[in-house]
Amino acid sequence: MSSNKKKSAPLPASSGGLMRFFEDETKGFKIDPKIVVSVPIGLIVVSWAIDLFLAS
Repeated sequence: MSSNKKKSAPLPASSGGLMRFFEDETKGFKIDPKIVVSVPIGLIVVSWAIDLFLAS
């Protein structure tokens, strides 16, 4: 019953409500932040390398 009461309780106007909101685990893909940052940087580097070496 306590978990049902916790989910139906209104959120307070302070940041405590945000902390309770982000406690819930969502379904979906979980990607390491290092991959999220390194893939775009790698694509930019590859794009620059292609532009430097293949452009006449």
